[in-house]
Amino acid sequence: MPKISSSEIKEDFNFSIPIQIRFSDIDGYQHVNNGIYFNYFEHSRAAYLLDYCGWDLMETGSVVAHVGIDYFRPIHLNDTLQAYVKCVKIGNTSFDLEQYIVGQTAENEEVVFSKCHCTLVAVDMKTMKPVSIPAVFRSKLES
Repeated sequence: MPKISSSEIKEDFNFSIPIQIRFSDIDGYQHVNNGIYFNYFEHSRAAYLLDYCGWDLMETGSVVAHVGIDYFRPIHLNDTLQAYVKCVKIGNTSFDLEQYIVGQTAENEEVVFSKCHCTLVAVDMKTMKPVSIPAVFRSKLES
């Protein structure tokens, strides 16, 4: 896997959101538990769809078909995090998002903590069956 720098991510992504580390996110090893990363990525995906794409989740939902996370560095309580999200592939009913958690360690070192690749499927909220991605959202995903 090619290594990507935090500056490359900041230049290449149009959407980001700060992530707050909660004390309860920290496990016995004194870092954020690996399962919590799913929450961070889920939160940033939802914000991307709602805030950036204007996605109306009450009419057309989106469900996760696949998610994969790569862990590069542990996150500690005093680190500062920013999540970055962009669409990298669009099909008829599905789309792929690439996400990163980037930030500063307590020692002010800027690092890439983690990467996520997620495939989502657009669904009709009444039937929960896949539907074509609405044009208004597709255009935002493509931008």
